[in-house]
This record gives sequence, C-alpha cells and structure tokens, in this order.
Amino acid sequence: MLVLLPPSEGKAASGRGAPLKPESLSLPGLAEAREAVLAELVDLCAGDEDKAREVLGLSEGLRGEVAKNVELRTAGARPAGEIYTGVLYDALDLASLDPAAKRRAARSLLVFSGLWGAVRVTDRIPSYRCSMGVRLPGLGALGAYWRAPMASVLPAAAGGGLVLDLRSAAYAAAWKPKGEVAARTATVRVLHAPTRKVVSHFNKATKGRIVRSLLTAGTAPEDPASLVEALRDLGYVVEAQAPERAGAPWALDVLVEEIH
Repeated sequence: MLVLLPPSEGKAASGRGAPLKPESLSLPGLAEAREAVLAELVDLCAGDEDKAREVLGLSEGLRGEVAKNVELRTAGARPAGEIYTGVLYDALDLASLDPAAKRRAARSLLVFSGLWGAVRVTDRIPSYRCSMGVRLPGLGALGAYWRAPMASVLPAAAGGGLVLDLRSAAYAAAWKPKGEVAARTATVRVLHAPTRKVVSHFNKATKGRIVRSLLTAGTAPEDPASLVEALRDLGYVVEAQAPERAGAPWALDVLVEEIH
C-alpha cells in the first residue's frame, strides 16, 4: 500500500541535526528536479525579500520564512515525519506509533511537496516554505513543473498494490495516477454525515486518523474494494463508488457524525 499525503503549511523548526544530504532522499529519480527547485528558491529568497514574499504568497507576519529558505542547504535536517505538523499530522501522531506501525509508515507514506516533489517520512529535510501552488519566476507553476518527473518515478513507487490518495487538489495536480495504477487507486472525502458537507479541519483530522488506524492495525489492503472492507472493520462508515470508466480511481466517502 502506498499512501499519498499533502504536506503541512506550518512546519516544525529544523533543529540542530546534520544539514540536508540531497543524495540520501528517497525517489532518487527526482534528484535533478529537486535541485532545480531548491536552487531557484534559495536564490529568490536571498534577493529581494518583498519579491520573495509575493512569489511565495507570504504575509508580512511570515517574513521570517524567507530568511529560513535562504539557509536550506546548511540548516539542520530532521525526518520529514517530524518536520510536517498541522491537523492531519497531529491526528496521525507518528511519534506515538508502536515500532511495527512506524516501520509500516516508513514503507507506505509518501508526502508531496512543492520543494522536494515527494519524500518518505523518514527522509531528513530542513524546515522550509514553498507550497505546490507557488509559481517560481524561472520554473513556473510547481504543480505543472513536477508532473513530468513524477510521471517517470511514481508508477514504480506505487508497485502493484493499493494507492490511497489523501492529497489536496493542489498536490494532486503534480501526479495523477493513470491506467492500471489508477484502477487500484482510491481517493477519500470526509463528510459530516448530517449535512454531507466537507469541513476542512475535520477532513484533515479524520484522514490522519484513518492512516493511523490502518498502520496500527497492520492492515494492508491490496485494492480499493479491500480498503473499503478494512475501513468498515475498523469502525468507519464508508460509501464507495467504483469507477465508471477504465483508468479512473475509486471514490470513497467517509461519513462522520461529530466534528472534532
């Protein structure tokens, strides 16, 4: 099973660990594209600060994020699972998983990123600010920039099993499973059952709990239909819609009564 996650806008501090070693990151086929984004981002943030804030979509109160990006090559690095914070990652709570569940997380979780393309939660990275919605002056819109590198690397990373896609729309734009990979992909919405509306905060928290439940239970469904059964066994209320055409993913709605 491969689980595709969005990153978090807010991130933990880099810490005092050894700096980034780009060659150590997973998915080495993305190395050249990563270096291009990293080089342009560092140069942008080392120049006109106001321009960098505009490009990155940062408010005045986030001015310090520009300076942080300047130091990306020398800042301390930590496992990505510690760098990413926020609602989904708080609910997932990787640090409290038992050793077996942590090993499953290391194998199955893939976090998409405007800067790195995608990383494993064990990959050591510095804290940064660069969303997939950014349009860098030289490389253009990052969602479009990453499509070709991702298309060459992600099908192999997906292997022959289930792909559970929990990404937000901006990050889903960087890679859309096609063909037989799409046929074993499931996307998930979380709906407030009484209103059948998506609530952003609630949506993220529930997705984090779903991943935690699967990792803790040691469940490894091989296809979307098996995933539906596994989630129901774990106590989730799931409505599933099989694709109407070949090469399209399954669509799963998880219904929850309370918003918390």
